[in-house]
Amino acid sequence: MCDKHASTQPCPADTRQSSRRRRVWELSHACHCPLIGVGLPLNGLRKLVEKVTGGRVLHDDYDIHVGTVSECALRTPVAEAVQKELERRYVQHIQRFRAARTAEQVEALWTAAVTAGDVAGAFWAGLTHPRCTVSLEEKMCRDIHMVQHQAGACARADINKFNAVVRDNARLERETTRLQERCNALTQEKQLESERQDALLMSARTALIAKDAEVAQLRAELARLQAAVPELDTRERLAERVAQMELREQSLRAQLAELKTARPAPAPAPAAAAVIEIVPEPVSPAPVRLENRAVLCVGGRSSSIPVYRTMIERVGAQFAHHDGGLEDSSSQLDASLAAADLVICQTGCISHSAYWRVKDHCKRHGKRCVFVDNPSMSSLVRGLQEAATEDHLSE
Repeated sequence: MCDKHASTQPCPADTRQSSRRRRVWELSHACHCPLIGVGLPLNGLRKLVEKVTGGRVLHDDYDIHVGTVSECALRTPVAEAVQKELERRYVQHIQRFRAARTAEQVEALWTAAVTAGDVAGAFWAGLTHPRCTVSLEEKMCRDIHMVQHQAGACARADINKFNAVVRDNARLERETTRLQERCNALTQEKQLESERQDALLMSARTALIAKDAEVAQLRAELARLQAAVPELDTRERLAERVAQMELREQSLRAQLAELKTARPAPAPAPAAAAVIEIVPEPVSPAPVRLENRAVLCVGGRSSSIPVYRTMIERVGAQFAHHDGGLEDSSSQLDASLAAADLVICQTGCISHSAYWRVKDHCKRHGKRCVFVDNPSMSSLVRGLQEAATEDHLSE
């Protein structure tokens, strides 16, 4: 058995029968380079050397590797530090190889490790195993040499893949940036559109509230007007009745015209409108006397106004007309009422407010007012007869 304190040269492995594991400086020099290169990472090796030397090593990785390989040929502080680090790092592999009792078992464990790709710890445990022979050591060095070649090829392939991944990553980053900018622009656009829609919705709600308030106000006004004019429904029915009677009158006039064209017309009789006489009462008949009277006709159809004027002027009165608030200004109604001696109000053709103003004015001033429901010629004649009869009775 070799004594590490007696000699620094390794003993031939084929003659070893001891159970003690070899140290790193007891290995052949050909094993040091692959062992240091595979067993210790470059950054770990640099820290180990700096720790031993007590300072910062300024050499590059290659110089540190070569120097460490040279130091491991002898038992130096660097070699002892390498020995300690390898023992600490690969303690599990050492325990697994310790079960081998022959060189064949060590070789089987090594082959399994190469197949599994776990060579660093197995390389150290196999080289330092007591049953490791020279031939097995050479085989392990050849295997590790090929593994390093394969690892280099894989590393180059990985580098190429890595570079391709870097390029793809840069391209994807550019596309991601472009998509992110587009997404931000769309988000801002949608936000502006949402704000605009919210403003429109708020405006629509405001307008709706205003419309509801206006509708409520109009309903209240309608209720007030309906309360102020209790007989509104009756007057509406009367107006509808008048319209139906006018249609009936037009139909009868058309039939009368057809009858007149069918037979010779008789000698014309004096028109009732030309000389208006009061239908004599059984007791005291009296003619119509409206000389020098101002007669105000409120309401009526505009097409009948010339006929009204002619009829009233034929009985010696002065004619005045007001449309009852439809077109003429309602402020002119009071002046016309004040100047009139007789008021004929056609209730079916005036506004509600004009009707009440006429009625209130005549009541306050004691002025005669004849209300006529139908705006026809016969109704006007009856109104004049009624006024003339009242004048006769008052005399």
